[in-house]
Amino acid sequence: MDRFVIEGGHRLSGTIAPSGNKNAALPLLAAALLTDKRLVLRNVPDIGDVRIMQSLLEQLGVSVERMGPNACALRAATVPSADPDIALARRIRTSPLLAGPLLARRGHVTLPRPGGDVIGRRRLDTHFLALRALGATVEVTPSSYILSADRLRGADIFLDEMSVTGTEQTLLAAVLAEGHTTVGNAASEPHVQDLCRCLSQMGAQIGGIGTNLLEIEGVASLSGADFTVGPDFMEVGSLIGLAAVTGSELRLVGARPREHRMSRIAFGRLGVTWRDEGDDIVVPGGQELEVNHDLHGAIPKIDSAPWPGFNPDLISTALVVATQARGTVLIHEKMFESRLFFADRLIGMGARIVLCDPHRAVVVGPAQLYGEPEGMPSPDIRAGMALLTAALCAKGKSVIYNIGQIDRGYERIDERLSALGARIKRAR
Repeated sequence: MDRFVIEGGHRLSGTIAPSGNKNAALPLLAAALLTDKRLVLRNVPDIGDVRIMQSLLEQLGVSVERMGPNACALRAATVPSADPDIALARRIRTSPLLAGPLLARRGHVTLPRPGGDVIGRRRLDTHFLALRALGATVEVTPSSYILSADRLRGADIFLDEMSVTGTEQTLLAAVLAEGHTTVGNAASEPHVQDLCRCLSQMGAQIGGIGTNLLEIEGVASLSGADFTVGPDFMEVGSLIGLAAVTGSELRLVGARPREHRMSRIAFGRLGVTWRDEGDDIVVPGGQELEVNHDLHGAIPKIDSAPWPGFNPDLISTALVVATQARGTVLIHEKMFESRLFFADRLIGMGARIVLCDPHRAVVVGPAQLYGEPEGMPSPDIRAGMALLTAALCAKGKSVIYNIGQIDRGYERIDERLSALGARIKRAR
């Protein structure tokens, strides 16, 4: 099994372009099932989860032409007759997104329970409540979901939570449903907006893009499109945190600064600054990180929230940055009850963290971090990247195992960071 061997304590410098947004690419790949025409996707990250989704589509009979490492052309010329491969579908979290397109295209699908990161309970109820509202019947078994619909019909839907994939599922089903669909309490993250824009290019009628109220007028069919996936919002945030804790000056090319206004506020509470230059973000080197107290010297809090709040996928990086900032801060992850458990690894490296409960951690910094030469596992995508960040700012050597988790979300991260001066290599 591959591992990363890291020598920490070295500054990085240079320019890096964020990979395409994983959380946009996966539902966009599923959208290929909605049409018999050619869908070309560009700036697709070459990562584990994307390759699994492409394999799932090929198994369903979709033609997948790989046009280099970061582009592909897909065509579902005929309605696939098979159900998604159980073993493949269980390997990624987003395999349920195949349900909406297959219901719309052929009226039935059986899916296994998905896999993905183990960061706590990740409910699918929102998906199936929305599909039921559109006319589908859903049978839930201990190991699978059996869905069918003679015809999907538009509905007035208010999602029970502001779920990203639940919103994407509803969009993928509603664009070909008969009549009008309203989706209230919809997620509006950049990756949801990318899906809306691509579907619109394919001929879907979607209003309210970027808001929490989507209006969809169903159409009889969709055409193809040529769409470029936006930059990975989470990778940009991870790189900002990495630059800050290593004292590095980095230019993040094409990072869409307007998408990081809340990240600027959250990281700013830890003393992190950057400047916007056009569509780039430039993080200056040698920053002195210090917690900015709330009024009257109160201890500040960094907490996760649905968009446009601070993204929960960046909480792991914020925890590492907090270990290097002078002062005390509360990190509050409201959504997933296992995401902060990797804090034990940081404590083992020398961080001063009190894990209050599964959702809250108090961090007192700065703390000198020391490498973990005996090795530590990457528990999930974001915690893995956070541990890599900690290792790069630590004194000494660290080894990270189970890096397939990191590879699922960050494309060739070792090669790209090495090009900036990081001392990191992949070994077996």
